[in-house]
Amino acid sequence: MKQGLVDAELGRYLLKKRIGLQGRGKRGGARIIVASKTLGHWFFLYGFNKNERSNLNKEEVRSLQELAKELLSFSYIQLGIAHQAGFIEEIIDDKNQSH
Repeated sequence: MKQGLVDAELGRYLLKKRIGLQGRGKRGGARIIVASKTLGHWFFLYGFNKNERSNLNKEEVRSLQELAKELLSFSYIQLGIAHQAGFIEEIIDDKNQSH
């Protein structure tokens, strides 16, 4: 996704990506919604299996856009506080040592 390989830009820094699941491929797999600004933080916001629902409705997209706006405006201090309080969790890619 860092290289721009996304399936949809949902506006206001929301991106959707199809994820292939073992034995099902991308078409029958899952979808993830992330918030990101170029070269900024990445926030996983929501994920769902394609066989459970087809897509997000307009109200859900608007709510996720508001959440993305708030998270992406956090300073490093605010991110630390949110992390310590358990509101957000850092995910580390052990293969690339990126956050």
